[in-house]
Amino acid sequence: MTGKIIKGIGGFYYIHTHDDRVYSCRAVGIFRKLGIKPLVGDDVSFEITHEQDMEGSLTGVNERRNVLIRPAASNIDQAMIVFAVKHPDPNFNLLDRFLVYMRSQDIPVLIYFNKTDLDAEGETGSYIRVYQAAGYEVISGSVQDENTVAGIKERLKGKTTVLAGPSGVGKSSLTNRLCLRECMEVGGLSEKVMRGKQTTRHTELLMLDADSHVLDTPGFSSLYLTGIGIESRDLDGFFDEFDPYTGKCRFRGCSHVNERADICAVRAAADSGRISMYRYESYCRIFRELAENERK
Repeated sequence: MTGKIIKGIGGFYYIHTHDDRVYSCRAVGIFRKLGIKPLVGDDVSFEITHEQDMEGSLTGVNERRNVLIRPAASNIDQAMIVFAVKHPDPNFNLLDRFLVYMRSQDIPVLIYFNKTDLDAEGETGSYIRVYQAAGYEVISGSVQDENTVAGIKERLKGKTTVLAGPSGVGKSSLTNRLCLRECMEVGGLSEKVMRGKQTTRHTELLMLDADSHVLDTPGFSSLYLTGIGIESRDLDGFFDEFDPYTGKCRFRGCSHVNERADICAVRAAADSGRISMYRYESYCRIFRELAENERK
């Protein structure tokens, strides 16, 4: 039998077959011996052990198109990174880390700014312009708005999309609206710390239609980019808005960190507003983190 892993909990892998059945399977010992961990999104083969109880043994994993470490998933067509414009306020350094990470895996990204109904100061437009200038497709809206949900659903059609972002930004609420049922528990927002209460506790592949799937993932507040193959010297290539300036620095191989504006064209562009200052500051923070790890 063949199918796709849609969920993995406590050593059990739930496999959805082409005839719309779900089997609960344990992986055979060869996986541990080979150091292979099955992932949500894997196309797999399995043997049925108890048909009545819908149980089986996972016996093989097909070659993966791509692999994400966090969230742990495979065979992703695109990522939709969800951040709220308010409650909680966006953490742009975390957003930029998501973007670098997804690009390192060659996964196209759609950015969605949620909760625009709470944006009394009208800041959403400036956020959109910053990330459009960086080369990303950006949309905004509210999961309470039918047109917003319909537009998102159209962008997810025919693809397997991972929804990623911090807790409390509305990923599970969006998933519920997309699925037209309560697929995920939805939690409130902690009044004390203004962080989302954790509601999605595992990565699960959910079907929107026969050809469209979403992976709702646990929210998290940090993402380290060490150990995934990105070197500090290559980081500026992940910030497209730097491209017009990287060749104009006074010294070849400029890191664009800790340099004066009369020496570094990227720093000069950030100082003058031609590059977003918080994008530039994100770059510097990530660069220092990678460089420090390389020195160890």
